[in-house]
Amino acid sequence: MRFGVVVFPASNCDMDTYHVVDQVLGHPVSYIWHREQNLDGFDCVILPGGFAYGDYLRAGAIARFAPIMESLPAFAGRGGLVLGICNGFQVLLEAGLLPGAMRRNDSLQFRCRDVLLRVENVRTPFTNRYRTGEVIRMPIAHGEGNYYADPETLAELEREGRIVFRYCSAAGEILPAANPNGALGNIAGICNRRGNVLGLMPHPERCSESILGNTDGLGIWQSILHWWGAAREQEAVRNV
Repeated sequence: MRFGVVVFPASNCDMDTYHVVDQVLGHPVSYIWHREQNLDGFDCVILPGGFAYGDYLRAGAIARFAPIMESLPAFAGRGGLVLGICNGFQVLLEAGLLPGAMRRNDSLQFRCRDVLLRVENVRTPFTNRYRTGEVIRMPIAHGEGNYYADPETLAELEREGRIVFRYCSAAGEILPAANPNGALGNIAGICNRRGNVLGLMPHPERCSESILGNTDGLGIWQSILHWWGAAREQEAVRNV
């Protein structure tokens, strides 16, 4: 499986993400400069965290116009996996690949700490190695993680099971006290209808090695590989 990590000006988690794919997963990975448009040969494209284009105007507002973003909808339309982490999630929202928007944290403060998440949907390529309702821990680091959607969109996400992660308590309760940024419904991550585009605010690449004291994020990478392996097997069966 071949991964690509998009690099925008002021991305700052691109190397962390590359390291996990290369050194932890042991799979081929390449950086994709934001001016490139060719995504041929990639199976999964990752938009990492950071402050693309300095987050001028608002997070992701300028990055959505990068040449690479012109190719991403077609890539996802062909079934390619797209993972947006933190700033990458914000870019996906601005580009319209996922619904809704990000507002400033309700505290108006930058939040950088571990949070607890409840896994809501394990039927995606990114979460199939978790259990429904499993509580996991991941770090966040953002000033604009306050997810918002209009009532109709929010109801649609709920109805279609597209809310993938929610901020929760240690017991898995969805409480205001467990919400670090004011996001509607304690939403920490959502996917598209097809399930092959995921955006989440927490950083799985920062908790994928035991040396970091937490490997809860490893489930996302393992899920991607499991999904890809299953898809290859099905393709081989069809070609027999």
